[in-house]
Amino acid sequence: MSSGPLVVVDADALGRQRTGDETYVEGLLGALTAVADGLRIAAVTRRPDLVPAGVEPIRLSARSQELRMAVALPRLLRRVRPALAHFLHVVPPRCPCPAVLTIQDLSFERDPSVLRPWERLVFRRFVPWSVRRAAKVLAISERTKADVAELYGVSAVVTPLGVDPSFAPGAAPDSYVLLVGSVEPRKNPLAAAAAAREVGRPLVVAGPVRDEALARELRAGGADLRGYVSKDELARLYRGAACLVFPSRYEGFGLPLVEAMASGTPVVAAPDAALREVAGDAAVFAEPAVLADGVRRALAERERLAAAGLERARRFTWEETARRTVAVYREVLGLE
Repeated sequence: MSSGPLVVVDADALGRQRTGDETYVEGLLGALTAVADGLRIAAVTRRPDLVPAGVEPIRLSARSQELRMAVALPRLLRRVRPALAHFLHVVPPRCPCPAVLTIQDLSFERDPSVLRPWERLVFRRFVPWSVRRAAKVLAISERTKADVAELYGVSAVVTPLGVDPSFAPGAAPDSYVLLVGSVEPRKNPLAAAAAAREVGRPLVVAGPVRDEALARELRAGGADLRGYVSKDELARLYRGAACLVFPSRYEGFGLPLVEAMASGTPVVAAPDAALREVAGDAAVFAEPAVLADGVRRALAERERLAAAGLERARRFTWEETARRTVAVYREVLGLE
């Protein structure tokens, strides 16, 4: 292990099937050590077995997320005494060292349906407080950076997400339409289901159910809900899909678009700002009401879209995410 300054990453999302949060933490940790540039990297987690080689695991169990953030994590940080700590969403109170904060998106500020009322109240209180308290804020897209500036008056550094090497082209049976994301109103799965029915294809949904009533409606319409799936299974689903449909109303990045493009699978998405930023001209964009037309176009232009998507996906690597993140660590630590 390096003897340089210690940076602790809050990796509580590991192993918790938290979709976007877990993907971010896993991808970042896996790439950090190769570009750490004299820094020691440690991860605080309830699952030390999932911490990649080269990162020091620090176990911290938690029965209550609130108590973990308010008491257990600050206490651990006072004992470990890192030079810097990196958090996702919220900085704990009484943090004894400079903090870097990653903001995935501010959907809870834009759409009341995103969280339950109590959760939304907590996020709307503690996220802006954390943003203003952090030494540096990271945003996963230009769209999120703009939201942080508009809503909180803070300038963030953009560190786009990467795509795992597991997502690669394979056989293309051109069968079902795929939706990847949690089953919740913001993801607009009913629009995906309607489009799939209109083009005569089954809909497969990969993602945890967060709205049971919505899940029942999807199943009643014939959708195949797979729930949370492993990375290997998700890669197989991308490769087997006729196309990915992603009619989400709001995203901070839209990682499924990049994963699908890396798999050689055409993408049809809503014209959300972050989704346009990520996919550029390598996807078909269609409003939810005419999503089926977008699917038909994607199927007709499959070869062109697959080639454009593969090229576009090469822009997004976890190594680049880690390099940009380490540059911020070093700036905060005064090492630049």
